[in-house]
Amino acid sequence: MPLVLWAQLLVGLMLSCECLAPQGMTHIRRHYTKQEVLIPMRDGTRLFTAIYTPREWRRTFPILLNRTPYGVAPYGGRAFPRELGPSSVFEKEGFIFVYQDVRGRMKSEGRFIDLTPHKPEKHGPQDIDESTDTHDTIEWLLRHVPRHNGRVGQWGISYPGFYAAAGMLCGHPALKAVSPQAPIVDWFQGDDFHRNGALWLPHLFNFMVWFGPPRPEPTTAMPAPFDHRTNDGYEFFLGLGPLSNANAKHFHGSIPFWNEVMAHGTYDAFWQQRNLRPHLRDVKPAVLTVGGWFDAENLFGSLQLFKTLQEQSPSTENRLVMGPWHHGQWERDLGERLGEVQFGLNTTVFFQEQVLFPFFMQHLKGGKAAELPRAFVFNTGVNQWRRFEQWPPAFSASRVYFRPGRALAFAAAERGTGFDEFISDPARPVPFLNERHIGMPVHYMTADQRFVASRPDVLVYQTEPLPEDLTVAGPLRVHLEVSTTGTDADWVAKVVDVHPDGTNAPEARKEAMAGYQQLVRGEVMRGKFRNGLERPEPFIPGRRTPVEWVLNDICHTFRKGHRLMVQVQSSWFPLMDRNPQVFTDIYSAKPADFQKATHRVFFGAEGSFLELPVLTAPGAPGAPGR
Repeated sequence: MPLVLWAQLLVGLMLSCECLAPQGMTHIRRHYTKQEVLIPMRDGTRLFTAIYTPREWRRTFPILLNRTPYGVAPYGGRAFPRELGPSSVFEKEGFIFVYQDVRGRMKSEGRFIDLTPHKPEKHGPQDIDESTDTHDTIEWLLRHVPRHNGRVGQWGISYPGFYAAAGMLCGHPALKAVSPQAPIVDWFQGDDFHRNGALWLPHLFNFMVWFGPPRPEPTTAMPAPFDHRTNDGYEFFLGLGPLSNANAKHFHGSIPFWNEVMAHGTYDAFWQQRNLRPHLRDVKPAVLTVGGWFDAENLFGSLQLFKTLQEQSPSTENRLVMGPWHHGQWERDLGERLGEVQFGLNTTVFFQEQVLFPFFMQHLKGGKAAELPRAFVFNTGVNQWRRFEQWPPAFSASRVYFRPGRALAFAAAERGTGFDEFISDPARPVPFLNERHIGMPVHYMTADQRFVASRPDVLVYQTEPLPEDLTVAGPLRVHLEVSTTGTDADWVAKVVDVHPDGTNAPEARKEAMAGYQQLVRGEVMRGKFRNGLERPEPFIPGRRTPVEWVLNDICHTFRKGHRLMVQVQSSWFPLMDRNPQVFTDIYSAKPADFQKATHRVFFGAEGSFLELPVLTAPGAPGAPGR
């Protein structure tokens, strides 16, 4: 779900009219008290905070903190939400739930800064960031909220996941456990708004037009949604023209962060200081990072947060959960399917009750050990949970080579070379979904790719039917040998599971899945950044050039009889912005800069290939779910 829709859903759930209160709201009102306070930070800024405390007075309870830029509605001391905590089992067990508007958002004081840079050195009360605000909040709660047990946990999904990740750097000894879920760690390399320098256009546009307008003073009002006057995103964003037209036609300079993005088209200091990973060292709380294999927004953040802690903070109790979910799905529905692809299990309830709840119970209430593996991941294709004691697990790097006749093979050509070529036209970019949609629908991550496979500007390579199951677990590496008649180009690689005849699908789904070309992973490299996101370089027209990049991890089994397919293209619209195919600052490009170009992809000896992390040990099976 696009970040703007996810945020609006959260707000909508919390703003439900009290007169329509369901059983959940009545239960919360009966068992919890509510207090609204302004908590002072070290620089004098006060942050609006809602505190829900169990009415049970004979026990003490841990504090569970959620810090958010999306509002802690419903506002008002007598207004109660329909749910508290990560799931209903937390509410029934009893915690002190604390929700806070972050600095500069909704009813909190101060100035809001998107993805607040972390300050590793602090010399006085004016040196503030999200870690200091988290620390000061915890300290105030411990001093002023009665009947706590001295232990604090923090969790959050998406932007609140970033605040959870930044909060675990606060150093407060009472913070015992943190669960960053779909967290943001780097907005240029791979989270939300960019992928290897390419702009995720409808996501940034739709989110910032709603979230980005300045808030001159504290408020409980959310901005009105933007009216695109069409539900056809391909038409709307193609009609927008160059990105500079967003201000000329719609924003008129009124969205500060959009202006910042347009002013920082490389991985410069602006983006680097918003990269949380360098600061993830000596983390004291236990950490359970949660993500979804089909999270179109922060899959990168979930994987990178876990891996960075492994490398830079090895003493941290650091665990990972990756389910078959889109963005935040593990808190919103049963997690049984995404689009046409079914997973056969109730993955959400299993995660909530058997993974997340035991984690917090162990660290906040002294419950029995959660007995979680280092990595608890869902193996798509065979629809099983697996337990690993490292991630990525042990694998054998296996290459599949591009061959003549649009073939993929596990053996390289011994001699000779060749190429396939196509014309890339910015005026007719390859669509990313076979339906009208104004945003970034979550199911594009598993969508059938047959609708573009016959386009002349999409190169399709595939294996013969696989003689046995092939399980791939970890990051994938794409190595393309290319040339272009232009001076810049985008290179998109899509890894696809081709279903033969629906034999592995449930009986009722066989016809729908026959021949289905399921997207398993797709990523882009903006060509000018092939040697570094901070130093763009032009292509020399006609010169053969290597372009290599890493695709986010998967844990997927390509079943016996299926084919492994790779599709290569140079546009994916409007999911990502169009490349004019001339070396320039794309954010200030003019209409005349957008030109057709002929691209070649070379195969044969020392040609293009996809490197797969083929699983060498299956890992212990996880619980079957429900």
